[in-house]
Order: sequence, then C-alpha cells, then structure tokens
Amino acid sequence: MQVVSLPSIGTAAAWRDAARGYLSAGVPPEDLRWHCGAQAEAGLFDTAAAPPAPARPVAVPRSFVSLAESVAWHSDPARFDRLYAFLWRLRDAPQLMSDRGDAQLAHLRRMEKAVHRCQHKMKAFVRFRETGSPEAARRSFAAWFEPEHRTVEPTAPFFARRFGDMDWRILTPDVCAVFEGGVLRFEPGAPKPGLPEDASEGLWLTYFRNIFNPARLKVKAMQSEMPKKYWRNMPETAAIPELIATAPARARAMAESAPTLPPARTARVQAAAEQAAAEHWAGPQDGLAAALAGCTRCPLHGAATQAVPGEGPQDAALMLVGEQPGDREDLTGRPFVGPAGQLLDAVAAEAGVAREAVYLTNAVKHFKFRPQGRRRLHQRPDAGEVQRCRWWLDAEISLVRPRLIVAMGATAALALTGSGGSLMARRGTVESGRQGVPVLLTLHPAHILRTPDPAAQARLRELLRSDLAAARERAGLALPAAQAGEAGQGAA
Repeated sequence: MQVVSLPSIGTAAAWRDAARGYLSAGVPPEDLRWHCGAQAEAGLFDTAAAPPAPARPVAVPRSFVSLAESVAWHSDPARFDRLYAFLWRLRDAPQLMSDRGDAQLAHLRRMEKAVHRCQHKMKAFVRFRETGSPEAARRSFAAWFEPEHRTVEPTAPFFARRFGDMDWRILTPDVCAVFEGGVLRFEPGAPKPGLPEDASEGLWLTYFRNIFNPARLKVKAMQSEMPKKYWRNMPETAAIPELIATAPARARAMAESAPTLPPARTARVQAAAEQAAAEHWAGPQDGLAAALAGCTRCPLHGAATQAVPGEGPQDAALMLVGEQPGDREDLTGRPFVGPAGQLLDAVAAEAGVAREAVYLTNAVKHFKFRPQGRRRLHQRPDAGEVQRCRWWLDAEISLVRPRLIVAMGATAALALTGSGGSLMARRGTVESGRQGVPVLLTLHPAHILRTPDPAAQARLRELLRSDLAAARERAGLALPAAQAGEAGQGAA
C-alpha cells in the first residue's frame, strides 16, 4: 500500500494533483493511504512514493471539484480517502453527483457543510488586538483562533480583502495566516501567544451590553449561533453569564418603565372614530355636503371624480333613493342628470311628482366603474361598499325626515331595508326602513333603459309610474296645478 503525504499548507491543491495522477494511473482506493502533515507511521507493507504525473487528462464534474475544495479542509483524518474513493466511482458514473441517495456523497456533503459553517464562525469570531504602534504607517494586529476545522487557508483571503490597509496575523494550532505589506502567506501552526490588552475592548464591551435586549433573550438560539467553545477568545463573552442571569429582572424593569400615557394624536383619532361610528351626521345641515366631499370610508373615492350628495328640499315629504351616481353625475356632482335621471323626470311627471318637490339621492355616493378605452362602464356596488356608505344615507334621512322613501333598485333596497333580493316580487310594497321611515320598493330607471324589448320596456315604465303615483299619494303630495285641473275636468 502506498502512503501519500500531503503538506499542511496548500493541502487542497496537493491532493487534487496527486488524485489526478493516481486516477490516471488506475490505482484503486484500497492501494492508497492518504496522510496530511507530519510523516505518517508506516505499516508493514506500506511504501512511500511520489504521486505519478497524470498520463492523460482527467475529467470530473465541476460540482465534485467544488466539493473537494471544501472537504479537503475538514479535520477528519480520513477525508482524502473518502474523496478518492468517491472519485474512483465517479470516473465511470458521473451522474453520482446528483444522486441524493448515495451514502458516500451524503457523508461528503455533510463534511462540506461543516467546513462552510466553520468558515462562517471564523469570519464572525476572530478578534484582533493591536501589536504595533498606532502611529505606524501600517498598523499591526494579531488574533488567536481555534477553528474546529482547518479553515484558515481558505478563509484568509476574506480578511485580506477586508483589512487590506493593515498588517495582521491569525494564529491557530495548525496553520497561521500572515498578511504583511499587502502580501498574504501561510506559516506552520503556533502555540497561543500572549497578546496585549486592547484599549478599545472596554468600549466594545459597553456597546455589547447596551445592545443586549433581555426581553428577546433565547439562550439556545444564541449558543447555536455563538457556540461556547469560541467564547474563551472573545472579549464580549465575559459579560454573557451576567446578562443572562439578570435578563428577567431587566425585562420587567423595561416593561415597568415603558410610557403609559397615550400619544397626543390619540384624542384626535378617537374623536374621528367616534364620529365615524355615530348613527348619523351630527353636524350642521349646510356642512353635510362639505363633509361628504372628503369621504374616504371605502376605496371607491380613489377613482371617482367626486362624491355626489343628494339634492332637494330639506323638508321634503318624499325621498327617492337610487343606486349610485353614473358617469354624468360623477362629472357634474348632481344626482339623476344622466339618461336614467331624464327618464325618471319624465315618468315622475306623468305620476304627478315634480322633481323640485322631492329629495333625490343615492345609496352609494361615489361612481363605481370599470374603464374600457375612453368609456367608464358602470359596476354594481358590493354589500361592503353599500354598508360603509349607509352612514351618509342615514345622515340625509335624519336631516330631511321624509314621510316616505322610494327605494329604486336592489342596491337601494339593500341599503334601506337590509335585503336587496326578490325585488320584482316585492315591488310596489311598503316595508319598514331606516330610522323607522316606511320604504316603497320599485324599479330603477336604468333597469328600464337596459331592457331591449320595447313592449317590455313600456310595461316596466308603467310599473314605475304607478309606484311613483302611489308614493305621491302616501306621502301626501298634491298634484301639480295643470294635472289637478285635467283631473277635475275629467271628473266633471
């Protein structure tokens, strides 16, 4: 059996070159015994020989090269034997690198992960102390570290990049990294030196104590990230036992000293919430429209041009409630001025209801639409939007106090009676509504406009006319003078 001795410095590259030679020469794993560092004790049949030069190029997957570069720094004495044994199999079966069920590969992956973790800990826990004069052109520092694996050589370039403006040494039992004059080199391991006290350690310890949050202390999680085996070379760890022991008392003290008075803005927020939760508008009558203009109770205000308040006499005996403003209403700020409003005016006039004698409004005050090119297509408000806007409808009912309300369409019925279903079956009936005001249910004029059949449209128009006439009589509105005269002549 051949014993292959690898140097302590440059180990990964030396193993890679030797493995190529032996693999090219066809030497099986059982004929080799790998050793790193001092000369291994030879067995009875062992022979020491220089690795052969590769007779032909050796191709292996790149993923194995990366794996070997990490595993070579593991502290396991059998790491090179394991690598070469897997490499021997890999030459005829390169797909093994993607075989998650292969036991040899799984073991090497665990070793790779351990090396990467050790490198991370080294970057986090190395503590330098100044060994030269602070006034020197290049300040000098040194650190003692005891890594779990032989990670000094692969990790030293990180420190060279980060601390390139100073000279430093990282001393470990196996290999030492020395960076002087911008040049990095490696030397054999050394015993722990007597490093001088660092004047900045007191400041660092004060900072560490102050950023320690006792209320968020998790000892197991802390020790997982900062294993205790590294504590003896880290100045801040001297304070950890005391900080852990006093954490409960400090957390209670923090809670007791927390401010108890609400911030100044709390009163304003509470006042706004109370106003929003009120049953109806409590301000002056002439302030309702201004308050509505700033409404943000639902997302509909974001796309609409403006909120559209109701209009009509403040003491109207009859209130007509539709669904929501349309495109024309959204642009003008007035209710029922579009095609549906024009139809309503015509049918109401036939029923003897003058527009100027009633209060006109909608269940929802902002226009909900879907853009399509340059057009804005109407969309029906959902139950949540109706519920949020009901606050404004209640305010209008409270201010006008009508004798009767006409709910035109399912949305108005939902807002006023709590149910928008089966409208045609309920049409023409009177139900109990908001604030005890009776509600007569009827069709929305827009529904008539959307009916394509002229005969059906005429029937629906007559139903709306008869419902408005019944509402006029129930609310006690007199017929306009011209219609009253025609009625008298017909009776004579």
